[in-house]
Amino acid sequence: MSALLRAMRADITMLDVDAIVNAANSSLLGGGGVDGAIHRAAGPALLEECRALGGCAPGEARITRGHRLKARHVIHAVGPVWHGGTRGEAQLLASCYRQALGLAQQYGLRSIAFPSISTGAFGFPIERAAPIAIGEAQSFARASRVLDEIIFCCFSAQDLSVYRRALTQAGIALDPP
Repeated sequence: MSALLRAMRADITMLDVDAIVNAANSSLLGGGGVDGAIHRAAGPALLEECRALGGCAPGEARITRGHRLKARHVIHAVGPVWHGGTRGEAQLLASCYRQALGLAQQYGLRSIAFPSISTGAFGFPIERAAPIAIGEAQSFARASRVLDEIIFCCFSAQDLSVYRRALTQAGIALDPP
């Protein structure tokens, strides 16, 4: 595996990476949580670019420029709404990560930062989501040498703890806290 996988607590809108991933809704036109924060930080040109995309289905991703962000691109990934795990939520979430990583490869990006997709307003349990995210990133890193760094950017100390535990369980050495 060539890419460094790590978890950190930070404001994803402030990261200087090739791409940040937006936990978007299917309209791609902004919303609450990380989606709203990214749209506010990127400015109105992001909304205009997203309007031209015509939306995005759950499990899929689209890429735009970063506009006023430090990140050069925003990859908008639409995660599933949690319905108890009976409607293919795990598969849709895994697809979000695969699609976002595929776009990173397609665009020749070297660094990407993910929020915890679907674990906020969409209600996906973070304890189930983190291993899915890390597993998809590990698989991608083994198969592709494009990315140098894959960051799981956590909003809270509690979320960071869940991601650090999942990284350890996946056999990934942790950065010092």
